[in-house]
Amino acid sequence: MRNPALPVPTPASPMVAYVVKGYPRLSELFIASEIHRLEHAGLGVRLFVIKRGNERLHHPTINRICAVPEYLPVTASVSGTPLLRWLAKHLPAFAAPLGRTIRRWPLGVARAAGAAAAQAIRARESFWSAPRKVYVKEFLQAVAVADRLRDACEVRHLHAHFCHGATTVAWLAAMIAGRTFSFTAHAKDLYTPSLNPAGLIHRKLAAAQFAVTCTEANRQFLLQHAGSTPVFRVYHGLNDEFAALISRQIDAPRRPVAASPLRIVSIGRHVGKKGFDVLVDACARLVERGIPIEATIIGERGEHSDAIAAAITRAGLHDHVRLLGPMSQADLLLALSGATVFCLPCRVSDDGDRDGIPNVLVEAMATGLPVVTTDVSGIPELVHDGVTGLLVPPERADAIANALLRIHHEPELARRLGAAARAVVAEQFDGDRLIGDLFNLFRRVA
Repeated sequence: MRNPALPVPTPASPMVAYVVKGYPRLSELFIASEIHRLEHAGLGVRLFVIKRGNERLHHPTINRICAVPEYLPVTASVSGTPLLRWLAKHLPAFAAPLGRTIRRWPLGVARAAGAAAAQAIRARESFWSAPRKVYVKEFLQAVAVADRLRDACEVRHLHAHFCHGATTVAWLAAMIAGRTFSFTAHAKDLYTPSLNPAGLIHRKLAAAQFAVTCTEANRQFLLQHAGSTPVFRVYHGLNDEFAALISRQIDAPRRPVAASPLRIVSIGRHVGKKGFDVLVDACARLVERGIPIEATIIGERGEHSDAIAAAITRAGLHDHVRLLGPMSQADLLLALSGATVFCLPCRVSDDGDRDGIPNVLVEAMATGLPVVTTDVSGIPELVHDGVTGLLVPPERADAIANALLRIHHEPELARRLGAAARAVVAEQFDGDRLIGDLFNLFRRVA
């Protein structure tokens, strides 16, 4: 289904406040790229950050963003801590903003406090359970955001990324300060019921001016809950930093040679939905067949790191599969340029978590690299089996191995898939063009 008609831009000069959980974050370059492109298009941005990022590696895009991140008071997790003890520790940091905000918007504070309290009661585990404490914390964070909007009449709209915690804060802050708000939904935040319990996603959608998401599959899912609220699909597109690197790259044709090692690259944080354990199993099957392979998995450690390392050990693949940490975009481009194939065997996790369209797939395809992946979530919107890549069912290491073997043994297929992959990214995932859709939405509401 096509997007609903996008609003017609107005001549007003808009300003939007972004609310994000963490910044800067290495794995969320797409958000930084989005903010940078919006600023370049003429949008004024205020940036409110719930939690300061602590990663050592920062992308150059961060340095090109004009908005100075405004960090909310530091808070510890409320889980496992009695509420009164948590409040005794944290309330002093919020006392002054709370007092100022009550004086400025007493009714707004009362409405937001009531909404947070009602959700805390609805979301409790059972009738006799205590209310959920997390909504007390998110109410106070919303107060901190609203406090910074007291003298910012130019900011008429708030936008949050990820539809759980950050969107709850934006929703409550908008309620307090009399602003409108919207949000972008992605993957885990959308499909994990525990992150928006007791119908919370319905309430946030009902209050929002609009919602945005990065795949048509996500959009169809959101439409089931959206009522009359419009939901727009806006693909992330290739991030600005990677796009610039590719534009400077000398375009040499790929000539895979069957006799050379099959060089497999995969990129992503070590979480179950990426399917790296399935990739390791597929590599083991290729080695058993006598296929020379060199596989590299690049990304941040996560809850699945130990399982991936254990799978490599069990299969005796230390000479064939390497685990490397996060890299700059320039180093990722080098890794992709030296590969035969990119492989990401995505799956739906037991808790419902899944990828939308992994940004690393777009990046790999933009280099002209053939890809092997699974037909999960929004991936078939980018990868058409046998045309722009090879798709297999999730959890099928044998199918992954066979698809990788096809790339290895059929150089002409690899070249054709790679060329088509590059073309589809250029035509449908150009970030500079796609940002215009989001900019028009913000111009209309701001």
